[in-house]
Formats: sequence, structure tokens, C-alpha cells
Amino acid sequence: SHRASSATASRSTGMYAPPKSGAAGGTNAPEPADATVLFDSVTDGLKHLYRQKIKPVEELYKFGEFYQPLLSDHDFDAKPMVLLLGQYSTGKTSFIRYLLGRDFPGQHIGPEPTTDRFIAVMHGNEEKVTPGNALAVSSSMPFRGLEMFGNGFLTKFQGSQLPSSLLEYITIIDTPGVLSGEKQRISRGYSMVGVAEWFAARADMILLLFDAHKLDISDEFKQVIEVLRGHDDK
Repeated sequence: SHRASSATASRSTGMYAPPKSGAAGGTNAPEPADATVLFDSVTDGLKHLYRQKIKPVEELYKFGEFYQPLLSDHDFDAKPMVLLLGQYSTGKTSFIRYLLGRDFPGQHIGPEPTTDRFIAVMHGNEEKVTPGNALAVSSSMPFRGLEMFGNGFLTKFQGSQLPSSLLEYITIIDTPGVLSGEKQRISRGYSMVGVAEWFAARADMILLLFDAHKLDISDEFKQVIEVLRGHDDK
């Protein structure tokens, strides 16, 4: 049959072709315009479906103005993201250093709260640090929605690029330690809970790090854990 031969051809070429309407049962349903589109990968198919079916609805209801920017091709192509969360001095930065087997630009390790910013540790051909303002407006980065948190956050966000075989497959997000004092929380200039929720929604894996000698957690860290509800699979 035509359907069987199409399926065989798709398997032999490694491509996917959506089934044509009306191919069975003798129906006269109109054939969709994209019925013969071939995709080299699942990601390409998702991009096509988003542009054709979902994006027009988001534009109609101003989704990008009220919740988050509309997706671009780079959002689909972005590497899996691993988010590290925890109170200060629980070893988040040291853990990343262990995984990479080396230091990375912008890292600070010490017994006191040293990492005071969100750092996106990414692969690059050479070592460099990119300011958060540049990352948030770059169409080639999956961070465009972060401008909603204002300049107070963007000055505390940066990208750290370095050559690493591990980072060819994932991006790691290092976060500032969640502090216990109300004064420190207010002086941040942005909502730690809100930013953590934004990254959690986009991360593919979330790691919570604890110090076995400091089992008590702050109120703010409790709020951060609460916004992770719904992401239990991560």
C-alpha cells in the first residue's frame, strides 16, 4: 500500500513524514498543507508544529507579553539544563568543578557565601565570561525570558564558557546560596524564589544540595523548595 511504502521509505531514510489525511477508508477529507513535509529529527518536527499550530495562538492571546517570550529555534536546540540549588557553602560550585575536572571562569569557593550570582556554565571554544544583560537579549541563548526580573537580577547573572567534553552535552546552572537572614534577602534586588522557579521550569534535572551538619533550612530556601512542586520528575 502507499502508506506501507511511505513508512518503509521513512525508516530507510531516517526521516519522518506525517500520515496523509484520507489515506484510509476512502474519505475525501482535505489534505493538510504540511502532509508531505519531511523532518530530519524529532526536534525539527517540534519546531514545525510550534510555528504552525501553537505560536499563532500565543500571538493571538499576547502570551509573550504576559507570561514569557515566545519560543525561538534556539530554545528547541538548547542543550539539556542541570540546575543546582542549595543553601550557602553546601558544595554546589565544588560539585561543578569536580564534574568538569577543572576550574571555570567566575567560580568562587570558600566557607562563607562566595557565589553571589547565577552562573550558566556552558561549552565554548575558549574561556570567557558573558554578562547577564547580553545573555538575556541574545537570540542564540535560551535565557531571553530573564529580562522580566530586571537589571537588579541581570547584573547578578553571567555566562561562563570553557572547552569541556561534558559541556558539549549539558549546560549547568550554578546558583547563589540561599541565605537565612531577611536583610540579605531584601538586599538582593530580585526575587530568588521567582528566578529559581523560572529556571526550574526549563531545567531537565534539578539537584538540591544539603550540608549534613546544617540540617536546618531557612524560610527562603523552604519557599524555593515549594516552587519546585510539579517538577518532581526532575
